[in-house]
Amino acid sequence: MLDEAREAPQAVARQLREDGDRWRAFGERLRREPPTALLTIARGSSDHAAHYAAYLIMARLGRLVTSMPMSLVTLYQSQIRCDGLAALAFSQSGQSPDLIGPIDYFRNCSAITCAFVNDASSPLARAAEWLFPLHAGQEASVAATKSFIAQLVAGARLTAAWQDDATLVSALEALPQAMERACNTDWSSAVDALRDADRLFVVGRGLGLPVAMEAALKFKETCGIQAEAFSGAEIQHGPMALIDEGYPLLVFAPRGPAQAGLLELARAMRTRGARVLLAAPQGTPEANLVLAEAPVAELDPMCAIQSFYPMVEALARARGNDPDRPPHLKKVTRTS
Repeated sequence: MLDEAREAPQAVARQLREDGDRWRAFGERLRREPPTALLTIARGSSDHAAHYAAYLIMARLGRLVTSMPMSLVTLYQSQIRCDGLAALAFSQSGQSPDLIGPIDYFRNCSAITCAFVNDASSPLARAAEWLFPLHAGQEASVAATKSFIAQLVAGARLTAAWQDDATLVSALEALPQAMERACNTDWSSAVDALRDADRLFVVGRGLGLPVAMEAALKFKETCGIQAEAFSGAEIQHGPMALIDEGYPLLVFAPRGPAQAGLLELARAMRTRGARVLLAAPQGTPEANLVLAEAPVAELDPMCAIQSFYPMVEALARARGNDPDRPPHLKKVTRTS
């Protein structure tokens, strides 16, 4: 897991070198006939990456994006209307029937279908009209790392291609160097703080929320911590009742419109007595963990999760767990 997490900057650079003509053609297709509805199709870490892509598309292009409950097609055989639809599937293995089935259905109904998948020879890759390999290389660890970051990058490339945005394209080209800095950021204080934790909230908002969701999943599968991810707004409703003296929170507060509210939340939770780990850019008052900055703020989530992965791998080992062999899990999950 650690080796693969540290390979992510090279994996991203490799992806950015490939398929440029295909990305440009896809962007032209979307501008020529913009879809009137968009769906993302994914599970697990891939679904968190899909959330990032969806948020970026909605924020930049004003197009609503829905996360698809795959059982509508695979179990309920619902006749989803496909007029003007684009279906975007995210996967590492491309093997799960509940991703392949909806893409088959939507393509047969003449919707735009697109797969962002690491295994370019997988059934999902063959099912979609538009294939964009992640180029992350073989990922043996059960816990996805570099393939997740590659999916985040694919979501940003999709947005840049659709908008024909040279500034975002240029920022992506410089991203691997920022990720190298993120990979070498010292988050060891979080290992000491969370070594004995049995429960945890991970907080983000906006483009940072998918990273919080991914971090919570990694705490579960590698460390055995009952971690839950919440928006900085949602946590102030029911979940707030659980936060008392010593309750641990990891708050991701990268740059952007959501940062001020997240910093205020961190201060309020510390006043309540919670044990807050605040991840924020260098120089942020009261930050425990430094977030490396990407070339533009919208790409900061890639750097945030790049710093998180080595920390959570070390935390798992500090707790006596083997992050490379999490119990009851396997690399490829096939659900239907």
